[in-house]
Amino acid sequence: MKLRQFAAAFLINEDQEILFLQKPEDAKFLAGHLVPIGGHMEASEINTPEEACLREINEETGLSSHQISKLTLQYLTHRLKDNEIRIQYIYFGYISKDSNLTNSDEGSLVWINPNNINDLKVTASAREIIKHHKLNVLNENIYVGTMKSLNGEPGMTWSILEDWDKK
Repeated sequence: MKLRQFAAAFLINEDQEILFLQKPEDAKFLAGHLVPIGGHMEASEINTPEEACLREINEETGLSSHQISKLTLQYLTHRLKDNEIRIQYIYFGYISKDSNLTNSDEGSLVWINPNNINDLKVTASAREIIKHHKLNVLNENIYVGTMKSLNGEPGMTWSILEDWDKK
């Protein structure tokens, strides 16, 4: 069984919109989908997912770390796909809607209203993360989500990541 790790960011502006990347219809992976900013972690980044996330943000948007505020790890998600375990490190951060964004060859950058997430072509994990985040935005917990089937539809089981023996 293979292990694949990803780092991604949900970047939010002052209107509470989230920056997504619109993949081209002819893309090899997730064609036509709206996806969070992010991608695969390089071997040298396995122990530093925030560095991977910042690299992906820069590659896909042109933004540098000083243009992002409060970039915080908020989710770890797990999914079994074929013969592969996929782990995503999900960060949330804030940027100005007026930020000078640069499209990449990965796709076009678009702002989405999270209230419309059910009407958009996004991955099941992105949909579940946004729905969960809307309910838990005011706390500082890190959540672990495991993708599963709920009556034939994708769903996520959530737990709080905590140091259980900390007093």
